[in-house]
Amino acid sequence: MKSKNMKYILAAGLLSCGVATMTTSCSDVLDEQPRSQFDPTFFTTETGIEGGLTALYGHLRYIYGNGYYLNICETGTDEYTYAQSADGNFKDADLSGAGKLDASTSRSDVLWGQAFSNINTASGVIENGEAAGISSALLAEAYFFRAFDYFQLVQTFGGVPLDLGAGEMKFNTAPVRVSTRNTVAEVYTKAIFPDLEKAIQDLPENPRLTGAATKNLARLFLAKAYLTYAWWLENPKNIPTYPECQRNSGEASSYFQKAYDTAMQAINNPGPYALQPTFYDVNIATNDRNSEIMLYADHDENEKYGNGGVGYGWGSGGSPENFAYWMTSWNYGNLTAKGSTGGTINPISREAVQALGRPWTRMATIADNFMEGGAWEDAVKAIDSRYDATFTLRYHTNFDKAGKADAYVEGAHGKHVGPGEIFFSFVDEATAKNIDWSANGAGVGAGTLPDRADFVVGVSNISRYKYPINWKIGMYRTDNGSGLGSPNGGSPRPFNIAKFSELYLIAAEAAVKLNKNTEARTLVNVLRARAGKMTFSQNDNVKVSIDNSAAMVAATPQTITIDYILDERQREFWGEGYRWFDLVRTQTWAEKASVYHIAGNGSGDRTLEEFKRTITPELYLRPIPKGQLDGLEMTDAEKEAYQNPAYR
Repeated sequence: MKSKNMKYILAAGLLSCGVATMTTSCSDVLDEQPRSQFDPTFFTTETGIEGGLTALYGHLRYIYGNGYYLNICETGTDEYTYAQSADGNFKDADLSGAGKLDASTSRSDVLWGQAFSNINTASGVIENGEAAGISSALLAEAYFFRAFDYFQLVQTFGGVPLDLGAGEMKFNTAPVRVSTRNTVAEVYTKAIFPDLEKAIQDLPENPRLTGAATKNLARLFLAKAYLTYAWWLENPKNIPTYPECQRNSGEASSYFQKAYDTAMQAINNPGPYALQPTFYDVNIATNDRNSEIMLYADHDENEKYGNGGVGYGWGSGGSPENFAYWMTSWNYGNLTAKGSTGGTINPISREAVQALGRPWTRMATIADNFMEGGAWEDAVKAIDSRYDATFTLRYHTNFDKAGKADAYVEGAHGKHVGPGEIFFSFVDEATAKNIDWSANGAGVGAGTLPDRADFVVGVSNISRYKYPINWKIGMYRTDNGSGLGSPNGGSPRPFNIAKFSELYLIAAEAAVKLNKNTEARTLVNVLRARAGKMTFSQNDNVKVSIDNSAAMVAATPQTITIDYILDERQREFWGEGYRWFDLVRTQTWAEKASVYHIAGNGSGDRTLEEFKRTITPELYLRPIPKGQLDGLEMTDAEKEAYQNPAYR
């Protein structure tokens, strides 16, 4: 049977109400009929149910791939800070004094603004689907998404309302202007756990369509929810919760055990999922929607209507476009060189390829990660393929694709650099000690190394102006032809949300908390052994045959700690929106991210400066968005009590 990708389109809702009706015609194009108010009969037909489910998948594109949401999940952690061209969206999130994060500025509003309308849609599908003769397997997808959204919300804001106007976990048919927040414990035990358990019971092993929910997808999120709730119960750093409620730390161990058992069940019964042979294979655009990817917000350049938010010219910088990759890209187009015809040209122009794309210079990598003691220190770089398959470190010329007549450009030491050859590189910390900076070259203050034609900057000289691009989330098109393509639009790639590989690290983290060190080390080494294998170097653009698996396993410490698990999560999921959640879950955000180092905003800046962030326990919850509070018809005192304490 031929597989078919799921394509979605969704109308934005207001407050807790909003859905789009989707009907599939003979052309397989989804037609949109926006609604702001419903009567229950909408979900009593098979067409209505299918429309509701379509909307649930479609809403992912309004959160994942949104550059401002990626920012709030990454900026302010130990992975990213604000970059040279950043505005308040990014400076506010950094918590280093350049801005202030509050209810008006936090871009967690991206999540809040989408999740509740989709929770309500899921409730409508669940309540009315059985009477409409819908199978339990299909309804299970709605159970999954209701739990999925509540899980994202409770991690971000603390306790959130289960009653959207018609009763707890009930479908609401009209907007409401009052709200009461439930506790964290209630959200987990009344919504997340029961819904995911129901989804596991009724979902199929294999997806009904490519990209649809399965038993193992639900197991992944149930395992992660158990793990997160266990940390919340244990509360080792005394991080406050809101609304305030009692936590029984004695129950934490049982939930760590549930997390471990559920993750291991998923690993041992993979269904259609499997690890890719190399880390490069997981993230290369030509292999999108591979067996390791369990959930994604979909895009496809070939379907104009089912696609939603793929700009073919200049992107809008708004959902449902996938424009997250813009934020982590520095303006490499500022590189300059003398061409063979005598004029100064840009050796590297914007190009619609995964390593480049549209630069916005909003989020900069933090230098500490690439130096001694960091997750990407030199000893790691030498044997771990994830370094090459995470960052654009070497920049290949494309002036020929830009229509330049030059046969070459002059690189370091006056050497000729031809089309497709390396003009600029980031080099490791040890190599950077030998850089001669006197050339002040390439228009960006770069240095040189003996006998090398490329201009260089050390990873120990990362600045807010120039830093490695996040290659994994870069854009890709098939219609570039012999030119640069259309590099300024939204990416037509899916944005990955859940990976089979995470099950190994969820199980390993739970194992550490259960004092199962042997099991934790075995689980971690599955991914580390894979990371030692390299069949293609994306930075050099050549096939290779490297197997450092034995060295990777040998380098794994005998005792696995939570700190080490967090380092492995960095290496596996860098820049994909996991980091803030990981640090908040393990209550290590302040410990890991309070101090960082980076050079300045100038093109030639290379001396690292120290920056300090104010990360207090109360900030482990994000603010309820001001737009939500403004829409409530409640007294000022009630609104203040509704808001998380740090932002009143």
